[in-house]
Amino acid sequence: MKVAKEYTLSERFEVAFNQIHESLKKMIKINTDKFSALVRHGSKHKVISTFHEELYQYSKLRNALVHDKTKLGFYIAEPHPEVVVRIEKIAEILSKPNYALTIATKNVICFDYEDSIEYVVQQMRDYSYAQYPIYHNKACIGLLSASALVNWMADHVVNSIVDLSNYQVKNILEYEKNHPVAFARKSINIFEIEDLYESYHQNGDDLEAVIITENGKKDETPLGVVTAWDLIEIDYKEDGK
Repeated sequence: MKVAKEYTLSERFEVAFNQIHESLKKMIKINTDKFSALVRHGSKHKVISTFHEELYQYSKLRNALVHDKTKLGFYIAEPHPEVVVRIEKIAEILSKPNYALTIATKNVICFDYEDSIEYVVQQMRDYSYAQYPIYHNKACIGLLSASALVNWMADHVVNSIVDLSNYQVKNILEYEKNHPVAFARKSINIFEIEDLYESYHQNGDDLEAVIITENGKKDETPLGVVTAWDLIEIDYKEDGK
């Protein structure tokens, strides 16, 4: 019977480090494979910025363990067990990035171009979201914000009463400013979502929401919505400790 090899702490550390290195190379598209450069350039990603100090330290430890070898399979020291467990956990997180749907708001409340404002008010009362996707001819045409509804109502107050009858979503849209929206396939991961927000920012636009659908098309049923706040609130430390 073949007995499975029991790896040393140093071997486990080196394997985990190499896994992290490969994950960084896949995520960070720059003209170098140097580990420290990949960590530095990748710090725009929330997950990498969370671990970047540790990754720098692991790089130094790895260099000491590997470069100072005197013969094959011989390491000058063994890393602490807690260090090995930690780097293996980070390697796991980086090699299997979470799908964006794991952080998305999945109970997506949408309105049609011709829905009554009375219905909109009722839904906004029940679901206190700041923005809602608007659809016209089965395709998303933008977002409706609660602030636009308030502004519309302020202009339609007569004797402290707002008559909601005979008004539709399309009547509010003239009060709505432009809200940049992107669409993404359901297989998109959090790193790619972060890149999408960054690309809009570099072009001078502040992306307000990414609507996730089956294939990333605006005429498909929304499966979830990811906002910039969703990205800010990601906490990898809890998963990584």
